[in-house]
Amino acid sequence: MAKDVNVIIRIETPTPRLGFGKPLILGSASTAKPYKTYLELAAVKADYGETTEEYKAAAAIWAQGDYAPAEIAIARQKTGTEPETVSDVMERLLKEDWYFLITTTTAQADVDEFAAAIEADNSREYFTRSSTLADVALLLAKNYSRTTVFYHIDISNYPEAALVGRVGSAPVGSVTWKFKYLQGIAPLDITDTELREIHAAGAITYVTKAGRNQTSEGKTLSGEWIDVIHSKDYIRFNIEYAIQNLFADTDKVSFTDTGIAQLESVTRTILQQGFLQGMVAADAAGLPLYGTTFKGREEVDPVDRSKREYNGGTFWFELAGAIHQTTISGVIRK
Repeated sequence: MAKDVNVIIRIETPTPRLGFGKPLILGSASTAKPYKTYLELAAVKADYGETTEEYKAAAAIWAQGDYAPAEIAIARQKTGTEPETVSDVMERLLKEDWYFLITTTTAQADVDEFAAAIEADNSREYFTRSSTLADVALLLAKNYSRTTVFYHIDISNYPEAALVGRVGSAPVGSVTWKFKYLQGIAPLDITDTELREIHAAGAITYVTKAGRNQTSEGKTLSGEWIDVIHSKDYIRFNIEYAIQNLFADTDKVSFTDTGIAQLESVTRTILQQGFLQGMVAADAAGLPLYGTTFKGREEVDPVDRSKREYNGGTFWFELAGAIHQTTISGVIRK
């Protein structure tokens, strides 16, 4: 789909209208099924049946109760004779409204292809599961920043779908993916050394800490935080969407300082929303840490003005992040 607005964000270390909390469950069978949205598990049962992998994944999502998304989507990839390739199925599904991909397949070759497709698209995230750390390590070598692998000895009940159901539909930027309780998932009884091995392989898992069951980390395969990728996509897409609407709703956005100010105002509105949702940090005075710089008309190359292309806008923001570990020192006075 052609776009008139393109926002690029680089993460610095110190398109349909996306539902940013909407999961897509992708199954596979001899007959393909188109993308369809579901609002309740009973409707999934009518189309797929309780014994299907699609139903099990949907059940894991909606088992998270009040945290679960209001709607999910399900589709099927054709296998067998004249199968639908990953490229084919992703081409049709990337036109639809979803953000988190969950596949019923855990075959190494399939997972690698889906991870590569999500990485290339650069607008969604992929959550998969594995009971074999060696397979996770093969994915780790690809350094995918948009794929999260949930390691567990029992992957039949879709722990990664439970995680998406628990966290994915919260306001973007308001939560971390670590420390989360997952309904229906049993914690692993493992040592600290075993947990470090899981993390070193690039996966996250489910453990008990201080008597409470919780996710062990909140990272993608590359080591980037899941909420950072989610926030980046949210800011980029919403600026693109808002400015595209400005173009459509305004008789003319003039190539003047006034018109340029309209572009900047829309951009700052989205950044302020990011601040209110908790993804943008605040300074010591409580003021949001973001900024914009938009060149005035006279600063823009006349060639760009003649082509009606404005490329002089930039923005920045500091991520609020989250505290995942702490060391607190104390003194006993006598």
